[in-house]
Amino acid sequence: MSNRKEGDSFVYTVKEQTELLPFLREVMSNRSRNSVKSILTRGQVTVDDHIETKHNYALYPGQTITILKNKAAIKESALTGMSILYEDDDIIVINKEAGLLSIATEKEKKQTAHHQLMDYVRREDAQNRIFVVHRLDKDTSGVMMFAKKEQVKQMLQEDWKETVSERTYAALVEGEMEKKKGYVSSWIKESKTHLMYSSPMKNDGQHAITHYKVIQSNKDFSLLEIKLETGRKNQIRVHMQDLGNPVVGDKKYGSKQNTIRRLGLHATVLAFRHPTTGELLRFEADVPKSFLVKSR
Repeated sequence: MSNRKEGDSFVYTVKEQTELLPFLREVMSNRSRNSVKSILTRGQVTVDDHIETKHNYALYPGQTITILKNKAAIKESALTGMSILYEDDDIIVINKEAGLLSIATEKEKKQTAHHQLMDYVRREDAQNRIFVVHRLDKDTSGVMMFAKKEQVKQMLQEDWKETVSERTYAALVEGEMEKKKGYVSSWIKESKTHLMYSSPMKNDGQHAITHYKVIQSNKDFSLLEIKLETGRKNQIRVHMQDLGNPVVGDKKYGSKQNTIRRLGLHATVLAFRHPTTGELLRFEADVPKSFLVKSR
């Protein structure tokens, strides 16, 4: 395995098939097993472009493993699994990695974007807070915005459709698309098992519209640019399943394979009018390299 330092991280290239914990034990042979396990649990390890915490996660030759140094993870400025793209007195915009929760769940309270940003703003003033404006699924990466004041959150949520001028995603889906460009319109509902689905009946659920365009494709995969007209829960994932081209790695919504070993969904662009200044802001996060489709 090769090894290089990059600022606050150590970067390794996997040379042979193994599992994540044994690999880390080998490259960090000066540390105890518990110390290595805690580095994993704290979300300091990234495989290619997603955080990975599973001890038995299978590694293959050519993958890149990045380990955030302890000092950097403990250091006040360190944010695990995300980076800040923009910040002012009212809002904070981040680029979230796949594998990081947006907000707390019953099982996980602290290893979330919301909790980390709350800690981050409270270093300046203990009274500071962070408010959730919208969410990205845990396994979706990309641009996400939070508010720093409750009234700003309310302004953004109440006028979300008028405030946001562009929400663009990159989606890696299975198979070749029938059309190079198109849209899906349906009424989305939630089942008793919390699975979202398109109702066959008009006006039965929340109306959802998804526009898509093929950027790259071969017979196995298509990389799509997706623009949302509405922002329903799991909307892209449901609509891609409806088209017969489920998002790669999305077992919940019909995917049969996961070559990139993460969900093939990334929020590339968020453009909106600033809630207090009225200025039009546009933020972009590059499409993950693992999404790029090789033409044949």
